[in-house]
Order: sequence, then C-alpha cells, then structure tokens
Amino acid sequence: MIIVQTPLRISFFGGGTDFRAFFMQEGGCVLSSAIDKYIFVTIKQRFDSKLRIGYTQTEMVDEVDQIHHELIRESLRLTRIDRGIEITTMGDIPSEGSGLGSSSTVTVGALHAMYAYLGEMVPAERLAREACAIEIETLKRPIGIQDQYIAAYGGLTCFTFHKDGRVEAEPLKLPIDAMFNLEDNLLLFFTGFSRSASSILADQQRRTAEHDAEMLRSLHHVKGLGIRSRAALEKGDTTAFGELMHEHWEHKKRRSGGMTSAQIDEWYDLGRRNGAIGGKLVGAGGGGFLMFYTEDHRRLRSAMAGAGLEEIRFRFDFEGTKVLFA
Repeated sequence: MIIVQTPLRISFFGGGTDFRAFFMQEGGCVLSSAIDKYIFVTIKQRFDSKLRIGYTQTEMVDEVDQIHHELIRESLRLTRIDRGIEITTMGDIPSEGSGLGSSSTVTVGALHAMYAYLGEMVPAERLAREACAIEIETLKRPIGIQDQYIAAYGGLTCFTFHKDGRVEAEPLKLPIDAMFNLEDNLLLFFTGFSRSASSILADQQRRTAEHDAEMLRSLHHVKGLGIRSRAALEKGDTTAFGELMHEHWEHKKRRSGGMTSAQIDEWYDLGRRNGAIGGKLVGAGGGGFLMFYTEDHRRLRSAMAGAGLEEIRFRFDFEGTKVLFA
C-alpha cells in the first residue's frame, strides 16, 4: 500500500490573478501557504482486475470510464492505470466547499500516489502542472492555478505567474520571529457555510476574458497588495501584513455580490471590534473559513466562540505533497 499526504492551503493575496485569462496578458502574483491539515490518498493493488474508489461514496467498476469521481477518473487516465487497484481518499477536516483548495489537493495527491504506484518519482512542478491540466483543460472548471501549485510545493510561498505560462515558486524569506508571529497570530474559524464557488469564479473568469475594466482594475490592485504584503513580511512587519489583509478584503468583496453576506459581514465586524487587525474569507468567497490576523488572541477567540464559530488551529506545512508510506 502507498499513502500520500497532501496539504490544504490558505490564500492570502492575489487570488484571481492566477487565472490564465489574466496572467497570460498581465502577469500574476499570489501569496499563499500550505497548512498542516491534509488529504490522504491511498492506493494498492487488488487481487482482481476491478477498480475500487472509496471516498464519501464507494465505487466498484470494471473500467476507468465508469468512475463517477471526476478527479480520480482523469488522474487514472493521465497515468494510464486502468485495472486492478483500490484507491481511497480521506481528509483531516470536511473540506468540500471550505475554500481551502481541497479539489486541487485531491488531484495533486492522487497523481502523486499513482506515480508512486508506478515506481516513478515525479517533481512538484509536474504534479501541479498536470493537476491544472485535469481540472482546467479536461474538466473545464473555472479556477486558477494557485491551489495545485501550493499543494505540490507547500510552504509559505509567493507564486509569480508569467505571461509565457511559466510559474515561479519562491519561498518567503522571513525573519524567524516574524514567521512565528504570523503562524501564532493567524486564526481560522469555520462559518458553518459550505459553498460552491463555481458561480463566483465563472463570473470572474468571464469578466476577465472579456477584459471588463472594473475586474481588471480589481485584479491589478490585489496583485499589488500581494507584492506589498511580501515586502512587509520579509521586513518582519506582520502588523502591516494584517492591515493589508483588511484592505484586501474590503476591496475583494466589492468584486462580486456573492462574495460575502450580511452574516459574514457581521462576524467580520465583530472580529475587528475584538482585536483583529485584518481578515478575509479564505477562497473565492461566500462561505467556508473566516481567517483573521490578530495580536489579541484571547479576546478574538472569546468573541468568535460567543458567536458560535468553531476555531480550527493550524500550523504551516513546509513539505508539500509527500509519500508517507510505500
């Protein structure tokens, strides 16, 4: 049996600039981090020629084309595994609709597990690139490419998306005390709302492809915030990072009517009144996890608990996808 561990992620700045319709014309920049919440993919040979896929459902089929789980099916097609295996996926936390990049994490992890099963050592860049091909080119999902890359590489990383399609991954060079401050002061709370971001992302993709002036201005602004936040962190100024998070959220929620809600705005304002310097919904918006940067943990945790929000404590992951057992 082979077991692969692949991290979920939190995205800080630059979301939307990782859409090909944008960065192939303007260049993109995203700052994000993998976290120590994982999706595990296991793969082992069966005694017969059937394919068994286990997730929230169980599928037992004779041919790859019969598999309903799109990400597993297309990963099998790409790696040309077509019979006699059993694959399962499981996560540390319920991740579908969370905004933590779970679909891309599953795809990267599945590809990694399948290549390990075939005896191939595949670098992170290839795993990310092939996961993008599955989700964007084959399945036509209206998403960017940051999630696949952070799942593959891990770390607190700045990704630059070049006009020629190249992706440059640069780990941030933070003073060690700034790294600890950032990790300690970022708090993550589950809103209780799982959401499908497809409509928000499809609208963004359409408006970007049509060169909508307002959308392009918004994306250029958040790209600039990403560059500024990286500079702040590498100088050790985590307070400025938190302030930029607030600026980013205030700007981002004007991008789409589905980005936030009256309830989420109420929770965000409560957080700001109780020690949060800045924050945002993680992911495309609409629900999932609400993240704050604070230097007053006790007051913020108390306020959020009083509002009924559950905290998910985390640390950064610096390894990316890896084989745990083979």
